[in-house]
Amino acid sequence: MSNLTGWSKIEHAKVVRELIKPGSYVNLGIGMPGLISSLIAEEDGIYLHCENGLIGYRDLRVGEPKNSHIIDAASKPVALIPGASVVAHDISFAIARGGRLDATILGAYQVDSEGSFANWKTPESKIAGVGGAMDLAVGAKQVIIMMKHLGKHGEPKILERCTYSLTAYKVVKYVVTEFACLEVREGAFFVQRLAPGISEEDLQSMTEAKLKFHQTINK
Repeated sequence: MSNLTGWSKIEHAKVVRELIKPGSYVNLGIGMPGLISSLIAEEDGIYLHCENGLIGYRDLRVGEPKNSHIIDAASKPVALIPGASVVAHDISFAIARGGRLDATILGAYQVDSEGSFANWKTPESKIAGVGGAMDLAVGAKQVIIMMKHLGKHGEPKILERCTYSLTAYKVVKYVVTEFACLEVREGAFFVQRLAPGISEEDLQSMTEAKLKFHQTINK
């Protein structure tokens, strides 16, 4: 099992990117989801939102000067696209909480077959705070989880029921790992796509939850 690699980081990000529709307002979480911004062009009509008040930003181009005041949620310098807005922190959260976001892409420690997920605290955590993740998860019209399939000790992260403290309950639509794209519906994980070199048996062996496979899976 250790020889399985699945998609590279950028291939993983591209699979997630394909789930975002043109014209969407999308929040990218800290960590792996941040890779998505490099795959979005201005002409795609996708508007990136971050909690600190930017609506409509993009990655910096090569050689483009940085502005320390224009940063994403991970404090990475970014640039504003034409028509972008800069709003107060409370307005940015009102957008998230008020159902104005078409999607949010977040990382997670665990996701379960009901669509609940945990991404802010493990049993070993001494200091932890949920931050804005709960606001994004319950406010966005669609929640997409982008994460590694297994934990650092090889433990399954896709479960029948989460065992960590939840971030949000029954909200996840898609889970994309380096091995597969899964849709959450009807209380189960439906495999939409498998990475090259990953069999149905491989994926199930790395997943606690029972998976449902379509007759035709995109590979």
